[in-house]
Amino acid sequence: MSANAVMNQPAQLLAKSRRSGREPLTLEQHLLDTELAALKIFRLDGRWGKNWCRFFKIQDNEQQQRFLLHLRLAALWHDIGKANEDFLKAVSSSSFYPQLLRHEHLSAFILHTPEVRRWMGSNLALNLEVITAAVLSHHLKAEQKDGDWTWGKLQRQGSPVLRLHMEHPEVQRILERIAEIADLSAPPTLSRASWSNDGYWQQIWRAGKDAATEFRRQLRKDSELQSLLLATKAGLIAADAVASGVVRVGCGTIEDWVNQVVHARALQPEDIVRDILHPRGEQIARSKGKFELHPFQKLAALRGSRLLLLAGCGVGKTLAAWKWTEEQARLHQIGRVIFLYPTRGTATEGFKDYVGWAPEADGTLLTGTSEYELEQMLTNPSDATKGKKFLPDETQERLFALGFWPKRYFSATVDQFLSFLEHSYSGVCLLPALADSAVIIDEVHSFDRQMFRNLVSFLQHFEVPVLCMTATLSKSRREELRSLGLQVFPDGEDRKALEDLNRKEEHLRYRIERHTGEPVALQEAQAAYRAGQRVLWVVNTVDRCQRLAKQLSDDLGIDVLTYHSRFTLQDRQKRHAAVVGAFKQIEERAIAVTTQVCEMSLDLDADMLISELAPIPALVQRAGRANRHLARGDHFLARILVYAPEGHRPYTHKDLEDTRRFLNDLGTAPVSQLRMAELLEKYGPEEAQADGSSRFVESGYYAVPGSFRDEDDFTLPCVLSTDLDCEALQSSRKRVGYLLNVPKKFAVLDGPRPNWLPKYIGIADGGRYSAQRGFRTDDRSS
Repeated sequence: MSANAVMNQPAQLLAKSRRSGREPLTLEQHLLDTELAALKIFRLDGRWGKNWCRFFKIQDNEQQQRFLLHLRLAALWHDIGKANEDFLKAVSSSSFYPQLLRHEHLSAFILHTPEVRRWMGSNLALNLEVITAAVLSHHLKAEQKDGDWTWGKLQRQGSPVLRLHMEHPEVQRILERIAEIADLSAPPTLSRASWSNDGYWQQIWRAGKDAATEFRRQLRKDSELQSLLLATKAGLIAADAVASGVVRVGCGTIEDWVNQVVHARALQPEDIVRDILHPRGEQIARSKGKFELHPFQKLAALRGSRLLLLAGCGVGKTLAAWKWTEEQARLHQIGRVIFLYPTRGTATEGFKDYVGWAPEADGTLLTGTSEYELEQMLTNPSDATKGKKFLPDETQERLFALGFWPKRYFSATVDQFLSFLEHSYSGVCLLPALADSAVIIDEVHSFDRQMFRNLVSFLQHFEVPVLCMTATLSKSRREELRSLGLQVFPDGEDRKALEDLNRKEEHLRYRIERHTGEPVALQEAQAAYRAGQRVLWVVNTVDRCQRLAKQLSDDLGIDVLTYHSRFTLQDRQKRHAAVVGAFKQIEERAIAVTTQVCEMSLDLDADMLISELAPIPALVQRAGRANRHLARGDHFLARILVYAPEGHRPYTHKDLEDTRRFLNDLGTAPVSQLRMAELLEKYGPEEAQADGSSRFVESGYYAVPGSFRDEDDFTLPCVLSTDLDCEALQSSRKRVGYLLNVPKKFAVLDGPRPNWLPKYIGIADGGRYSAQRGFRTDDRSS
């Protein structure tokens, strides 16, 4: 190193911004911390390391050793690009300092320099593209095409020259560590004094882009290489998060934290019985006089580690799933059970009914609004959550997704875990916990096309005990899941031994009636309510829901229950509880008008169901909210009235035409859940088969986040103008209770607004809102 270079080197290279009262974290220490975290989390003699390799289908010991080597090397390389003048200024400055180039993009440039390629390429066991890809994409901000995160795109205007500190002793010691663990010769001197848009770095960039393109071709043909890449990319993000988080929070050494959290004992079958099945069974016995698992619930547990459970509404699928997890804990070394639901509401119900029985240190609700939901449960606890505080402590909060690693029982929205497939950072950070789990995915019939495509990608490319379940499923989706190795239960042979299930599904529960339109339905609803029945009316749009609820309220002289998606969260919780409560009892009459939100996992039990024409799977699910528990006796038939709405939206003409054919075949005789399921298979929609692709699987060198669900371009999250003076809105945790989604044309993003309100949250006219009816866009419903 020249005398000038030594004089111009900073005393330390920093990895993070300086924090008052703490020693600065040097770049060298952070890279060593990340390697240590990778080694300790994914050690191959530990359960997490073994389950990680199983998850990514890395089978033999040699390939597993190769994975761990690549991960450790990626950990040591990932932030090398921080050894530059801009980054040092940015983390030392009290104000924002714009950097010329993202540090991980620069790390990938360094990995493509000829001297590094020659040096590391001397070990033929190393795949430099795997290491480079993991390094380039570890912040999920690296894309191939022109965009905000295009590799090598300059992040500020001005002189495109960036002074490097590659000759710094910290960098040299890291290179020596790389040489040690990869069995390489002495490291080269990285003597380039600066990065610039000159011919040298442009040549390296073009070589890197060409390598990325060729690498992507190789991945399509080599599943073993793809497994190595994906395990390394995700493993680096997790190890980096641990190295950064544990140091930031100050919760002991990395090794101690990993040993305590990651290498806790495996979940035992008796743990699941003690924590969940036994207390839940006792609760059922208290309310019904006795509790005994049904044969189908016991048999489901014995049908393997990849299962599709198809059984009618209200027959006890969730208990069957928990019994299945008990068996999985016997068959596999796992550390947790994860229940995944399509909506926040269904996840919350799953938590209240099951996960909430677990000790508060072991169970958790994980949704986009779970902290708010858990806080509300403290004031109105269920039997399962009484006397418990499931809210995360300060350390857990500051660890973000890592704070959930110690939990053993999850009730979560499917996005929280499977969004790793679309490069959600928190989803990737939760991936080690997912790989160490038995996974139950509920209501798979309700997944939109993008969600189902991601589910197929998950099942196709990753190995974990998984049970998918629902009451009804189209033939195309059922066959697609079967082709991915899920055994369908119960099948024809199983049913011969399942008299209890057959009896429930074949029981005649409904009589379907078709009517000409809404006016007749209004008369029937009012007559049934006046006769003392529980009447549930389901429509396809919020506007009609509000208008009908107002008309019924005026005609009946009561406040008709209204439930849809356009309430603030705090009011939606109250509406949800009121509707569930009204239909759980049979002593009092009740009436509610709802939208599709009632279709999934809500324990509603109506005597009369009125529904607008809807797609067959939706209509069958709606029927499952009528005569659900046979509470009126074995001979009672719920009336299901179906009529055509004033327009087909949000569905298609074909959806509704298929339903008309389905109803014609059903006829007017009493009908069972099984008959409806059989005709769903006959008339249900045929979907194109998913190809198993997802961003995580397909991205190769690159990684940018996408959408786990079909994108909603119609609505925006808003607060009401009448709530802007509420002090609670200034707290992000409390603010969520005031948020609601409204159509974009009713949301104001520009104009005067409090400076504490995030820019992505609009302001909606509070004059259009009521706690009973929600946000109104149609003046006829006022």
